Amino acid sequence: MKICTYKRQTPLGEFNRLGFFFNDSTIVDVNLLWKTHYELKGYYNPNEKAYQVAPYSLAGLLKSNDQSIRFFKESFDLYVDLTKKGFLHTKDKGYFSFDLNDDSSVRLTKPIDSINCYRDFYIHEKHVKKGFEKRKEPVPEAWYEMPVYYKGPTTGFIGPDEEILWPNYSQKLDYELELGCIMGKMGKNISEDKALDHIFGYTILNDISARDIQKKEMSVRLGPSKGKDFCSVVGPVIITADEFNGEPNLEMKAYINDELWSEGKSGDGHYTWAQMIEFSSKEEYLIPTDFLGSGTVGTGCGLELDKWIKSGDIVKLEVEKIGTLKNLVGTPN
Repeated sequence: MKICTYKRQTPLGEFNRLGFFFNDSTIVDVNLLWKTHYELKGYYNPNEKAYQVAPYSLAGLLKSNDQSIRFFKESFDLYVDLTKKGFLHTKDKGYFSFDLNDDSSVRLTKPIDSINCYRDFYIHEKHVKKGFEKRKEPVPEAWYEMPVYYKGPTTGFIGPDEEILWPNYSQKLDYELELGCIMGKMGKNISEDKALDHIFGYTILNDISARDIQKKEMSVRLGPSKGKDFCSVVGPVIITADEFNGEPNLEMKAYINDELWSEGKSGDGHYTWAQMIEFSSKEEYLIPTDFLGSGTVGTGCGLELDKWIKSGDIVKLEVEKIGTLKNLVGTPN
């Protein structure tokens, strides 16, 4: 299923709401759907019951329900059943579905509204080799022994059509074409053969980098920190893990001002998602809303290409089945 968070303008301000796509343009509001269901069942407080079962936020749902994919399937079936019977809204006229093309006050925002821990891996050998080649160094043997990652902050995530922050300490900004993974089930010391059971779904990740400061800070063999810790882009939707037969192998492309710069496959990494989850969960809990990045696919950034984005550029990342993540590059602060 295709899961989203949408933002709607109301007289009381903007509100973020959890939804899923019934078809290419119809979004179903999960909370209002279940509120309608509980009203029809005669619950004393259907609003409170709906919030317990189907909160407005994906993070809230993932933390309270470790069978979240099954829940969305049940919600899909409930939507079909209610609409077939002629029920379209709550008693107070809260319509639980709408066509995205018919409502200009609605736009998609980042699909995961709160992230517990962000780990970004480094699994695509073509990208790794190019980076070490530029440093005139061989790829370390350790890279072939374990799927290393860095931990970044969770506060700088933005969604589709938002402006990419250009930090005031950088003169050289870069995009990174990556696949992102959202954890839906808690685990520690997760074995490789059980790892995929812990994944809720996949989305597009643009791990923005300030290359000049990143180069300096990593020359002391620590980091990255300020080279990364200001902005990451995620969206536009999450495709649940059950939509894939095992691990996804998706075509990935990056366009800058509609010119194709990058092209690769998500499945050509040296490590699998299962191996990444097994490694990162060693003596450490992974919990729902943890977010994992694959690392940049080969040719997936300006550093590899010696081509650089500039203020005012439109960056579009396209990933098969998931969609297009589009953003404007901001002005340096």
